[in-house]
Amino acid sequence: MIKISIIEDDKDIRESLAILLNGTPDFECISTYVTCESALENINTNKPDVILMDINLPGITGIEGTKIIKKKLPETEIIMLTISDNENDIFNSLCAGACGYLKKNTPPLKLIEAIKEAVGGGAPMSMDIARLVVGSFRKETHVSPLTTRETEILKNLCDGSSYKHIAKNLFIDLNTVKFHIRNIYRKLEVNSKGEAIAKAMKENLT
Repeated sequence: MIKISIIEDDKDIRESLAILLNGTPDFECISTYVTCESALENINTNKPDVILMDINLPGITGIEGTKIIKKKLPETEIIMLTISDNENDIFNSLCAGACGYLKKNTPPLKLIEAIKEAVGGGAPMSMDIARLVVGSFRKETHVSPLTTRETEILKNLCDGSSYKHIAKNLFIDLNTVKFHIRNIYRKLEVNSKGEAIAKAMKENLT
């Protein structure tokens, strides 16, 4: 069972998401919150596997909230679910520890698949967001500290692939993928998929 929390200030969206999740086999919406402040008061009690996080929230923003929650619950995956396609919002969300970035017009089935991808180690993104991420790679180039194989794995991660899909795509063992990802984190001095993708965006490492 995948346990999900929603942090969203729009009541209709919040309730629609909860209905979708609770109506999907092996999914359970365990909590919904209007603000990050209310989530932070209770998030340690009912620890979700995944959080769907809006960015433009009253009080603490979704980006700030992501940073705080990831410190409290590093194993929880956070997917930004927003109307914003601002490049700074994408970059800052990933730097804060979000593993994925989806637009609110994402079809229900795509959203369900994205949550599964996140739990499986992927970095799900809406198609137009993924294009922005790829486009950012064409900016200023930095010398990469990564090996060719590590770069291949990072590119697959940026494309939203899960660890299992990366193993299949590159014809390597799942444990080998995890080994390379640990090395990528160490070399890039990051602690999460989102931070690794953000650094790849900033420094054109793929």
